[in-house]
Amino acid sequence: MAKKELGFDSMGIQKTMRRKDYLGDGIGQLPLNVMSTLVGQLTYFYTEKVGLAAGAVATMLLIAKITDAFSDLAMGKIMDKVNSPEGKCRPWFKWMTIPTAAIIILMFTVPHISSGLQLAYVLITNILISAVVYTAVAIPYGSIMAIRTESVEERGKMGIARTVFGYLIGMVIAVLLIPITNMLGPNGVADQAAWIKVSIVFAVMSGASLIILYKTSRENVQVQQPRKQESDDSFTDELKLLFKNKYWVIMLIANLFVNISYGLSSSGGTYYAKYILGDDNIVALLGAIGLIPTFLGFILVGPMTKRWGMAKTCMIGCAIGAAAALVRVFTPYSFYSCVIGGSFQTFATMPIMCVSGALVNNCVEYNEWKFGKRLLGMSNSASSFGAKVGSGIGGSLIGWLLAAAGYIAGAAVQPASINAAIFTFAIYIPLALFVILAILFSKYDLEAIYPKIMEELHARRAEKGLSE
Repeated sequence: MAKKELGFDSMGIQKTMRRKDYLGDGIGQLPLNVMSTLVGQLTYFYTEKVGLAAGAVATMLLIAKITDAFSDLAMGKIMDKVNSPEGKCRPWFKWMTIPTAAIIILMFTVPHISSGLQLAYVLITNILISAVVYTAVAIPYGSIMAIRTESVEERGKMGIARTVFGYLIGMVIAVLLIPITNMLGPNGVADQAAWIKVSIVFAVMSGASLIILYKTSRENVQVQQPRKQESDDSFTDELKLLFKNKYWVIMLIANLFVNISYGLSSSGGTYYAKYILGDDNIVALLGAIGLIPTFLGFILVGPMTKRWGMAKTCMIGCAIGAAAALVRVFTPYSFYSCVIGGSFQTFATMPIMCVSGALVNNCVEYNEWKFGKRLLGMSNSASSFGAKVGSGIGGSLIGWLLAAAGYIAGAAVQPASINAAIFTFAIYIPLALFVILAILFSKYDLEAIYPKIMEELHARRAEKGLSE
């Protein structure tokens, strides 16, 4: 039986994606979110379960993230030069299956040696998971969106599908990680062995997801350009062109601030539950309640982007997040304020999670239209540079603030000044970030001119005899 024609999107661009394509592509988000969410828990794991000093851990994590950010730039250039028969992006999903599973386990097998050597192990394994493994999956995965389809509508749906899978695994970790590791530990308190057991499960899941992604991926948009035009250009020349693309610059800065916020929330929630609300197991309840705004976001982001566009939807979400954070400023000890305000803040991040990848990849066509070069890998990797630095800063801020407030690793009772540090990274900084992000997204108007850009690009390619 012949497959039904896909037709064109609302901008008149040919569709290429079917339901199973969105499913296979979305599953690819699982290993990325497993790695990023588990890395977000490392400050808590290293300080509470391994016994390392918070300030030293924060410094190691930031060094790893900075290394990671620069590796993104290198990976983008490497990917642009790849000419495998299987494509530019797709082969990486197969190549990185075993390394992904292995590094997830190694993160938690910190040996029982001197603290100095333990910190060295922390640094090396964090560089490997972030700068090597995660990067070698994330850059091709982010880039393949631009060569899977030219349709902004389909890219938006891909972003939503990826976010659904990413949030599902993120919520599983947020809700179940602490209770399950506590359950597996002696006397209901998690130890390092319990965390290692859980990491093995996530390692197997991540490896299987990459195989599925590899099997279901395709590269549909084949724009044949002379190699000299793009892949042989210097890294510096390509970076200069990207900084002339104001939309890419907006997304670079937005990814920086968004990921500072993500880094704070993923690493800071357990400290808030334990020291402000009185029980670290409450983090599971907060995570479970967070499923409500998450699924509400999945339902509403599609209609919102259809009505207002992707960038304006992100701006509206940030305004909601800022209002919720402002309420929490005046009610920091309230459990109900934490639950309700946190739920609105979670909902506020959903549009950004769903469409940021599409907003970055729309810059690829703008590059081709404006400069005659798509810069596929560089657009995604250099934007990811901001994301990696942001998450590193976010996670490290927690350790530094705790250290400045006199945090004592493993102590049952902490100094009263710890509360102020927790409020800073859980409430005050996120409030400022939401305000900045709302302003940034108000300046992104690429969607308004995208149909014109694609019309002109198709005409240029036809004149040059290039395949669509």
